[in-house]
Amino acid sequence: MADAVPDVAESAPTPDVFPPTLREVMLRPWWIGMLLFALLVAAVFAWLGQWQLGRAIDTNPPPPGATEQVQPIADVTAPGEYLPEPLVGQKVAVAGAFVPGDFLIVSSRFNDGQEGYWVTGQLRVDPAAAGGVEPASLAVAIGWAATREAADAAASALDDAAGADVELTGRLISDEGPVRPGTGAPATEMTRMSPAALLGRWHDAAGLNVYRPYLVADGLVADGLGADELVADGLVAIDSPAPTEGSNVNWLNIFYAVEWAIFAGFAFYMWYRLAKDAWEKEVEALEESSAEGGAPGD
Repeated sequence: MADAVPDVAESAPTPDVFPPTLREVMLRPWWIGMLLFALLVAAVFAWLGQWQLGRAIDTNPPPPGATEQVQPIADVTAPGEYLPEPLVGQKVAVAGAFVPGDFLIVSSRFNDGQEGYWVTGQLRVDPAAAGGVEPASLAVAIGWAATREAADAAASALDDAAGADVELTGRLISDEGPVRPGTGAPATEMTRMSPAALLGRWHDAAGLNVYRPYLVADGLVADGLGADELVADGLVAIDSPAPTEGSNVNWLNIFYAVEWAIFAGFAFYMWYRLAKDAWEKEVEALEESSAEGGAPGD
């Protein structure tokens, strides 16, 4: 009689432990809590992206040519305030008097492609024009000269007439920032139009409120002079064209918004990656434990 064939199913070893699936690991309370935390982080990133996107598109841009409409300076900016980007190059009207002794020269200034010099002055702004702030001063680029000698002569002539009430129109420009003089240049030489640098050389500056931008003057109205004339020979009006009208879309902010969206997605990826790493380590540990338990001699 033939030997009975053993039942393969009965002789096969039954594993003591079944490794969990990745889904089972992800549904554990710890990883559900981590998922909720990832959702919170992603929500914060999504809000930041939406905020950046809202700033990327100017829904109410200034109308074309708005910078060419002359406005009172008090309606545009105040002493100590930064000039907002849409108002850079805005034409304004201001009244006051130049302070004697503060007509300073700024070199390396180009006019129609020709290098020369600016004559600048400290305009003590009338309190009514400054919105009631006093004392307040505005740095003014009065005119351009081709040579240093002509600029110095014009500054001297302006100084003789300083103190009289004047009315100015011109374009507001942001501070260029002070820089050190070049090697071998005098310590007093200025190559940037910076109200901060000029303030260090102005007289009667104690307790003074200073406008952060400066004014490129169109001309002076004083003693019957026309708006396109200047009070000193040797100076010509500074070439100051209207600012280029840019797009109402800020692409840098759009780039930042895309970055925040990527960060939000990365929060979910990190949760998945950490959960998968935990699952793989658990499966590996169970396999090692099972292998050790079935070794001969145990």
